[in-house]
Amino acid sequence: MTEPAPDDDLARFEAARPRLFAIAYRMLGSISDAEDIVQDAWLRWRRATEAEPDGVRAPAAYLAQVVTRLSIDRLRQLRRRREQYVGTWLPEPLDAAPPTQAALPDASALTALGESLQLSFLFLLESLGPIERAVFLLR
Repeated sequence: MTEPAPDDDLARFEAARPRLFAIAYRMLGSISDAEDIVQDAWLRWRRATEAEPDGVRAPAAYLAQVVTRLSIDRLRQLRRRREQYVGTWLPEPLDAAPPTQAALPDASALTALGESLQLSFLFLLESLGPIERAVFLLR
């Protein structure tokens, strides 16, 4: 068995990183928590590939599963801590590039509709448990 070079592991991880961050962010709603989860996934990935270099046959699937499970664990921890907080939890908004004005017939109406839909979606996510949220976001 040939042992993959650490650079190969890093390249595979970096290729999957945007998707892993997206999964963690959608589940947790916090950029810093999502980055922490992705970092923890990297550490687990390194341990798994060092222990058995040929053991992970589908790196992208393995990493997505690790991020999902770590996110579920983090949600459970956060829920226990938030039990004392009476307000609702809402994710931090991600900065997105605004659409061009030429492409929009009525920019203010579309912006208002988009914000309304985004807020509704966030409230929907809040009502789901950790497992249901993972299933919803991964489908």
